[in-house]
Amino acid sequence: MTALELNDINVRYPGGGGLFDISLTAQTGEFICLVGPSGSGKTTLLRTIAGFLRPVSGGMRINGSEVVSDSAFLGPDKRGLGMVFQDHAVWPHMSVGENVAYPLRVSGLKGPEVRDRVAQTLTQVGLAGMADRRPDSLSGGQRQRVAIARAIIAKPNVVLFDEALSSLDEPLRADLRGQLKALTEELSLTAVYVTHDRSEALALADRIAVLNAGRIIQYSDPQRVLNAPQDPFVAQFMSDAGLFPVTLAGGDGGGERSGGDRAVALENGSRVTGFTRMHAEVDPILAVGEGDARVCSAGEGHVDGTVESVLFDRAGWLVQVSVGDQALTVLTAGDRPRVGDTVGVRFTGGTLFSHENPR
Repeated sequence: MTALELNDINVRYPGGGGLFDISLTAQTGEFICLVGPSGSGKTTLLRTIAGFLRPVSGGMRINGSEVVSDSAFLGPDKRGLGMVFQDHAVWPHMSVGENVAYPLRVSGLKGPEVRDRVAQTLTQVGLAGMADRRPDSLSGGQRQRVAIARAIIAKPNVVLFDEALSSLDEPLRADLRGQLKALTEELSLTAVYVTHDRSEALALADRIAVLNAGRIIQYSDPQRVLNAPQDPFVAQFMSDAGLFPVTLAGGDGGGERSGGDRAVALENGSRVTGFTRMHAEVDPILAVGEGDARVCSAGEGHVDGTVESVLFDRAGWLVQVSVGDQALTVLTAGDRPRVGDTVGVRFTGGTLFSHENPR
């Protein structure tokens, strides 16, 4: 069943910006992540779904019920949503149990059923037996669990998370991330989750919406967002890709298919094969991400560049290399390059786009 449906939603801010032609669906039990740079519109989109912002046009349905149209607008309290904020928003004057029970009290529920539901929900989030505790006696992670319990106790249609784990330290954040994913699956909760952490989005999401300048640039599963970006911006944002002008060789470049033995030529004449071919009839450009290149000795790759930074990663070294006005990140398991070194970069893949028609 479709739990959330947005059709051509437009939001305008007085000073400019907003959302433009946003269409998105989420199925019951699906975990959706919204990612993008600062100012891309991800929080605006979450606030619009919540009912805090009113679109100037477009429609929205939650569990099949119309909440936004040309003639209708339901406020946040009428949408059957739960919401978890970055800063917990747990009321300090209430006990844990009172915090969690609040949505039920507001709906008019009283008596033993409230106590039973609170106890059950606290158990689900790993806080069994803590109903009488005060929030100031809890750790940050425990307070966020209280916020999650409060958001889900009324069995909402959709739960919205606004960078809900970003204030927590690792490894607590990683632990709670795994538990949150398991909980949403167990309860068949539909989740819309805003994060600035690309790795977190890839780990949690069934589908990812990549936003830029108030528009959804790509909306698909993590594998496609990472390995088959539909736009150069997605390749740059998700994979730190460098963009290199090329000319087509060995075919017309039309359609979306594997590059196979087809080739493109860089401006220095080097030929590259093994890329994913997209629509690239005019002014082609090759996006080379972290997994599409390797570092080698200067003069032995497709291009040479200067090492700008070297960071340790479990799988090796993350090396940022500047090539002309482009920067790309390459994962290498060899010897650690030094900042300032001139190195070669050999392209082992990439995604081919057209400047004129990137998608």
